[in-house]
Amino acid sequence: MAGRIRDADVVTVRERASLVDIVGERVQLRPAGGGRLKGLCPFHDEKSPSFSVNPQLNVYHCFGCGQSGDVITFLRESEHLSFVEAIELLAGRFGIELTYERGNAAAGRQSSQRTRFVEANKVAAAFFTEQLASPCAEVARQFLAERGFDRGAAATYGLGYAPAGWDTLVKLLRTKGFSDAELVGSGLASEGKRGPIDRFRNRLVWPITEMTGEVVGFGARKLSTDPSDDSPKYLNTPETALYRKGHVLYGLDKAKKDIARSRQAVVVEGYTDVMACHLAGVPTAVATCGTAFGADHIGLLRRMLMDSAALTGEVIFLFDGDAAGQKAALKAFDSDQSFVMQTFIAVSPGGSDPCELRLAKGDEAVRDLVASRVPLVEFALQSTLTAYNLETAEGRSGAVEATAPLVAKIKDHGIRRRYATWVEGRIGLSDEGFVVERVAQLLGRGAPPQRRPAASQRPLDAAALTVEREVIKLAVQAPVLVAPLLDAIQSDAWTDPALRAVRELVEVAGGVTGQPGGEGWVELLREVADQDVVRDMVLRLAVEPVFCDGDVDDRYAAVQLARLQELAYARRIAELKPALQRVNPVSEAEKYTRMFTELVQLEQAMRAVRERGVGDL
Repeated sequence: MAGRIRDADVVTVRERASLVDIVGERVQLRPAGGGRLKGLCPFHDEKSPSFSVNPQLNVYHCFGCGQSGDVITFLRESEHLSFVEAIELLAGRFGIELTYERGNAAAGRQSSQRTRFVEANKVAAAFFTEQLASPCAEVARQFLAERGFDRGAAATYGLGYAPAGWDTLVKLLRTKGFSDAELVGSGLASEGKRGPIDRFRNRLVWPITEMTGEVVGFGARKLSTDPSDDSPKYLNTPETALYRKGHVLYGLDKAKKDIARSRQAVVVEGYTDVMACHLAGVPTAVATCGTAFGADHIGLLRRMLMDSAALTGEVIFLFDGDAAGQKAALKAFDSDQSFVMQTFIAVSPGGSDPCELRLAKGDEAVRDLVASRVPLVEFALQSTLTAYNLETAEGRSGAVEATAPLVAKIKDHGIRRRYATWVEGRIGLSDEGFVVERVAQLLGRGAPPQRRPAASQRPLDAAALTVEREVIKLAVQAPVLVAPLLDAIQSDAWTDPALRAVRELVEVAGGVTGQPGGEGWVELLREVADQDVVRDMVLRLAVEPVFCDGDVDDRYAAVQLARLQELAYARRIAELKPALQRVNPVSEAEKYTRMFTELVQLEQAMRAVRERGVGDL
């Protein structure tokens, strides 16, 4: 054990170590008036900042949980350190030399376990970096070059190479005074049959740092192509007294300032993805270190983003493919809904990760990917809907039952209702409010919704029927007034089956173009009809008065034709919009483009016939 740290040195550390600097590396602080600073408490979960720092007195207090103290207390509580470990860490951080009492020279040189691990990692990081320039690291340099990273990028991120030897690093660390127990305890070595051996061998190595910049562990990528090598592709430092993978985000030490300034964090899946994003102009990218994104990671980002009840700031997940994105999105619904509402997802086209995307299409493509983000809630709901055939009644019913529980989990009433309506639009339900009612039922606030008749089962719109009937009456009584435009209008513009049947008769009879009308025309229509009911309808239309206040002329006919087309376009647009919303613009790009183009053309055509109809009035 090391000797006791001299009291005077402890006082010096307490006075010279800046609480604002130490807290600021873990919590985003903002002015609170009176020279004080505030932020989200790192000791308990909160959405509104109650953690206060007094820079003049170098003390802190949380009005939420009651935690308080000085810089030493803060470091001990936030990093779970002993008193000696906290003093030694602060001394190293602020350049304060410590003196140990009641110990010999060897004991004085000793330090706490945590500090020893930090020192061992520092030596290892320098060794790995040096080795990256050696002849044996050609395969590592080639790996980086193939992914668009030059020597400058490698130096910026402290990349290194672990030689293939069994104990190259172990031998070096022993010469530096580290014991075998420290080598294994730090995770730099593993127990072999004849003693410690290097944990990382023939691998490209990334140093993993705390927000303070201290190296707490390493991530390493296998470079061997030997089929007999069954070691994992990626190997990380194991859990140690220094390294806890659930509490670390790779790249956060470099990204923290940009995250705090832009109020945005981008979470990717790998070390090269972080580098690619940073180099492409997305400096807020971070990654988990061999573990799933969890509650502790949320806490880290929250404190950087200065999360609050106002739901400010964004966390954007970039995923390689739909499967991973869907899994993470659905899992997120079990976490804090305030965090969910600030979370977005972007899925790279073709399943490329940010590193591959940058290499194939350049920096702008990576930035565009981030910009293409969609709300996590929307992504989760859309992913759920893809499992159902929304063209069938059974599929739509199943989709409602699958998505309504997800919507019900949203705590905010306004957002919950908005997404219930959003789901209705994507499913293509004609029953407005049906999903809202289903969500209310799941929340215990309403009776089961009663399904209304489908659109095809409802009474046809009276105004539309009037227009349809007027046009077909004109086709029977005065075909010259509706020629030649009527011949270009498809029979599905008529929603009433009987009227549609007469329109089809007109087509069978050769169309209205060139027909003088009169008794001969009516007889021709009746002759080509193959059902008595249709023949009777022709006679009824032939004698039924046209509803026109003035003369029945070409102007009146033009207005009715324009209204008929407008109604037909409106119906098709109403069908197309929800169908388009169900199409993934990335994975179904061709289908999406085709449908979107049709929608634009329909809207343009509807405006044109509307203007034509008004002009003919």
